[in-house]
Amino acid sequence: MELGSAENPSSSTFAFNDEDHTLGNSLRYVLNHDPRVEFCGYSIPHPSDNRVNIRVQTTGDPAKDVLKDALQDLMVVCQQVRQTFGKSVVTFNATRGVKEMSTESDS
Repeated sequence: MELGSAENPSSSTFAFNDEDHTLGNSLRYVLNHDPRVEFCGYSIPHPSDNRVNIRVQTTGDPAKDVLKDALQDLMVVCQQVRQTFGKSVVTFNATRGVKEMSTESDS
């Protein structure tokens, strides 16, 4: 849900339901690295409320468009992390093998 004014589309607050600090902080990080963003911050209204409010103020571009771009960038970062982790697991299993791992102590 977008909470902003029709007069100034470069400044809006967006509410994400069923989300927490994981999305809020990650999205804040990506948005703050966008040169079009003047200010970005997030808040969780209440600990028992699964909602994140993200405030975006831009240099002139519509905040909605900047947010969409940031969400796309965050998806790319998550895909890269997932691919890198997957490759590392395959490499680990190929070089050390699962057989070498033991849960018993060697004493």
